[in-house]
Amino acid sequence: MTTLKVYQSRLNQLIENKWFTGTIITLIILNAIIVGIETSPSLYKSYQSLFVVADKTLLYLFTLEIILRFLAVSPKTFFSKGWNWFDFIIVGMGHLFAGAHFVTVLRILRVLRVLRAISVIPSLRRLVDALILTIPSMGNIFILMSIFFYIYAVIGTMLFSSVAPEYFGSLPVSLMTLFQIVTLDSWASGIMSSILEIYKWSWIYFISFVLLGTFIIFNLFIGVIVNNVEKANEDDEKKTNGEQPTMAELKQELDEIKRLLKDRS
Repeated sequence: MTTLKVYQSRLNQLIENKWFTGTIITLIILNAIIVGIETSPSLYKSYQSLFVVADKTLLYLFTLEIILRFLAVSPKTFFSKGWNWFDFIIVGMGHLFAGAHFVTVLRILRVLRVLRAISVIPSLRRLVDALILTIPSMGNIFILMSIFFYIYAVIGTMLFSSVAPEYFGSLPVSLMTLFQIVTLDSWASGIMSSILEIYKWSWIYFISFVLLGTFIIFNLFIGVIVNNVEKANEDDEKKTNGEQPTMAELKQELDEIKRLLKDRS
């Protein structure tokens, strides 16, 4: 093993150490607390110099962590992972805008550092990876939901535009109303009750939409997410533990060993 490989192996051991990870998580939480305290104008004015020092210290500590992770592997390996790009951009932007007059941008970048908790904590990283995997699957569900929304918006505009123009006066307004209904936000007492006083049968329209939009289509979203979370966990376990040999592969290896023993005898 070359000196470089030994050096990288030791750095990997340091980075993968639970104490190192715990320290980074603690720094991320500390950064989040400091940014939250800065939202108080009186406290920020009183301790502005202290906040500046704390921010620069945290930025350089995060930079040191990125450098250690970069040195622990080859540049190609480091930049082949999306989470490394994410951390590199978040920390790099802090240096890029350091000393600039974009105070609001700087504060937003400090808040974004809290997102680094996702890349540091493996369970959160797996969850986000699973959510990304659901994007292609959600396309068909989104199209189905859009069709139902459009149909119900057109029907609602035709039926209720004269009695409830504030909710169904036009197609865009109807779509916004249906979005409120699908979130179950005061749809029965606020929207349906006023129309129900005029059209006693209107409950069919609202109840059917809630059943289709909320309890069926939204559950499809949840089902896709759960399946992809399980898939991401399985893939991560395979990467961690390695591919386990199947019974057929084990049998084949045993047959080969028997054949070799027979040949020697």
